[in-house]
Amino acid sequence: MLLDKCKIVDLPRINDPRGNLTFVEGGRHVPFDIKRVYYLYDVPGGAERGGHAHKDLHQLIIAMSGSFDIHLDDGFTKKTVHMNRSYYGLYVCPMIWREIDNFSSGAVCMVMASAYYDELDYYRNYAAFQADANRATVS
Repeated sequence: MLLDKCKIVDLPRINDPRGNLTFVEGGRHVPFDIKRVYYLYDVPGGAERGGHAHKDLHQLIIAMSGSFDIHLDDGFTKKTVHMNRSYYGLYVCPMIWREIDNFSSGAVCMVMASAYYDELDYYRNYAAFQADANRATVS
């Protein structure tokens, strides 16, 4: 099952009385080289983000501040992951539909991606994504 590949990555934590430090190294803590980083913030109450899948992109999603829910769907199975710790990242492999909601006040969602932005890598229509997910399973 493709959804089983999506998992929480426990990132290194260096505890210090002056403040803690966490770091991420592409190819070491995540199974890809990091090509792009972006973040979501000031998300209004009740708003949803995501609502798409990627054909080839790998991502690591981290709640840098606050919390939110990530709904994952491989076209067959669904699960929800609550993110609320800055030292946990959620690895999301290609061909997973994701929606992000339930943002707390002041939440910051950071995403590390395996490739530069490419609109051709997106599925923005769920029916098209599901059809391709079904075809991949049959072949």
